[in-house]
Amino acid sequence: MAAVKESTVVATAAPAQQFSLLPKIVNGGIAGIIGVSCVFPLDLVKTRLQNQKLGPNGEKMYTGMRDCFMKTYKAEGYFGMYRGSAVNILLITPEKAIKLAANDFFRHKFTKSDGTLPVTREMAAGGCAGLCQIVVTTPMELLKIQLQDAGRVAAQMKAAGQSTAHLPKISALSVTRELLATKGIFGLYRGTKATMLRDVSFSMVYFPLFANLNSLGPRKSPDSQEAAFWWSFISGCAAG
Repeated sequence: MAAVKESTVVATAAPAQQFSLLPKIVNGGIAGIIGVSCVFPLDLVKTRLQNQKLGPNGEKMYTGMRDCFMKTYKAEGYFGMYRGSAVNILLITPEKAIKLAANDFFRHKFTKSDGTLPVTREMAAGGCAGLCQIVVTTPMELLKIQLQDAGRVAAQMKAAGQSTAHLPKISALSVTRELLATKGIFGLYRGTKATMLRDVSFSMVYFPLFANLNSLGPRKSPDSQEAAFWWSFISGCAAG
């Protein structure tokens, strides 16, 4: 009788969770590329508004986000809205892949033997993921901002009727070479502390909040553990 009970317990025991790293990396890379393609023009406008300088009479080049967007589009065209996006697309793939895969990895590792994952461990997993991503985020942000700002300077000179022929052509490769030549590899990691503070704190809040919101919504099907796509989308927006 005891043997029958024991075999029943073994048969009904929940199978151990499996963690596959490769699908997480691929999904993260695809998500990063799509995200950059959608929001990069807004990021460009934000950077130029932050870095704009006052004219000789105290006037601003841009009066607001819409004005900046329209002037940038008129002066540089559609592709001008994506100035500096190449380095972002190149580096966002490993950055998002590392971040999302690391979060899932640490959530898997921090899950208790009974299958539960307390909020504190969820936050720890998110923080570890944010810490891992700064390896790519810091140089990516540095290069992106310098490339975006280079376009702002050229646009200001054109608006003032000045020639831009003397300006050197700036690319991600030229900026990287200059930083490596003058400051070495650590030149690409200026501002690491600020980036770490931003990314770690954000990930500690975002990932647990998204996971808990996502778990509250409708499932794809009655026997599925995955949330419906539209609910996951809403959860991601709310958590962000």
